[in-house]
Amino acid sequence: MDGKKRKSRSGRLRKWFKRKHKHNQPDPYNYYLREVSDGGDDFMEDVYHNSFEMDPCTSTNELRIFVGTWNVAGRSPVGSLAVDLDEWLKPQDAAAADIYVLGFQEIVPLKTRTVIGAEDPTEATNWNQLIGKTLNQNFGSSWLSTPMVNPISSDNYHYVKVPGSERRTSFNGVTGNTLMRGRSRTRHHHHRHHNHHQQQQQPFIEDGKYKLTVSKKMVGVFISVWMKKELLQKYYVSNVKVSSVACGIMGYLGNKGSVSVSMSIEGTSFCFIAAHLASGEKQGDEGRRNHQVSEIFRRTCFPRFAKDDDNPLTILGHDRIFWFGDLNYRLYNLEDNLARHLIKKQDWKALQEFDQLRREQEDGGVFQGWREGNIEFAPTYKYSSSNCNCYSGGLPKRSGEKQRTPAWCDRILWYGKGVKLLSYFRSEIKFSDHRPVSALFLTQIEVMNSTNPRLVDEDTIAPNIMPPEQIIVSSLILIITN
Repeated sequence: MDGKKRKSRSGRLRKWFKRKHKHNQPDPYNYYLREVSDGGDDFMEDVYHNSFEMDPCTSTNELRIFVGTWNVAGRSPVGSLAVDLDEWLKPQDAAAADIYVLGFQEIVPLKTRTVIGAEDPTEATNWNQLIGKTLNQNFGSSWLSTPMVNPISSDNYHYVKVPGSERRTSFNGVTGNTLMRGRSRTRHHHHRHHNHHQQQQQPFIEDGKYKLTVSKKMVGVFISVWMKKELLQKYYVSNVKVSSVACGIMGYLGNKGSVSVSMSIEGTSFCFIAAHLASGEKQGDEGRRNHQVSEIFRRTCFPRFAKDDDNPLTILGHDRIFWFGDLNYRLYNLEDNLARHLIKKQDWKALQEFDQLRREQEDGGVFQGWREGNIEFAPTYKYSSSNCNCYSGGLPKRSGEKQRTPAWCDRILWYGKGVKLLSYFRSEIKFSDHRPVSALFLTQIEVMNSTNPRLVDEDTIAPNIMPPEQIIVSSLILIITN
């Protein structure tokens, strides 16, 4: 009898860590849900949810996640930008976030050489260094100004064993012996259609309050994820993977597309998608953007390396999903002079009646079931030049300036339960023709609570051999010992 009870408990605990698709949520993109949903046995899903709701072994904790997006118009980060970055990443009256997820567009000029040529990690490295310096100086930690001897390529982050003195004990009484570390490994990769999917080498931050967890660059689209050091020590962060989708010129070049990060924090899976969609304010251009969103959903795929790896393969397989970037949706059927008049009056409610993204959502064209905060700030595009607060175009016309009706091109959306928006705002950095947009979220994670001494963790010592287009940190496997 005892053996049967132990076996039943073991199975229940194992299933708790298996990734799942939330069938009871509204369909976020019914155009092709059958193609991208991870699916699964409906009966077992019901059993899982019922047992989880009654299971005293689980609890809910909360994390603060800062999500930001910024199109930097092909400009390299400069030292003077640190002051502006400080304002962006730590707005007034806002507590520090546990996780910073930053998406950039056009970190390199979108020219033929950068779009079809080999990836150059220089700009991504420069941005990561500036972000790390800003975060760690902001919050009272030191920063190593000298470059790392062995730069880390984020396609081979993985957990490794550490000395006993550094063993991590989680708050719930489960003892762990893994910390997020990285080892450098040189890879060469050629992709027939777009070899810009190579993972970028980044400096590994050995000191400071915030650690670079993962970053990924595809031409000008770039994502950088930072976590508090104590979060990495307190919770199990695992299965960190990336996927990129190029859907620009001819549908396969990386001037437009997305880079996505998948990860699990304890028993909750997260997906972050940084995207840059098709430009243009002509009628019908929204259809191209909708199609690219569909392609990103369809083609984003995270690797699975073991038969028992039940972590999400697709975007919609995750528990908490955040999509952000220069989505390029414009103001629909609104005269330029009227748009500028409403902006001057700061009548955001009236202006939103013409917002193309919300119109497409209402009509079922894109992002059905997804949520966005109430927009109570001015359109973020297009400003006339750097160091200028004037929108491009309008009257009187300026020589050589493009006529563009201002629009909320830069957006942050989310999907999934357990997410609360705390604030949604723009920053006033005059570095490019876009203004950064940010959202601060409070999100729940499911945590295993157990004092059972037989609950131990088992991590992989040898590094995994991974495809060059994807990364994985590791899968933390909980087992019940005899």
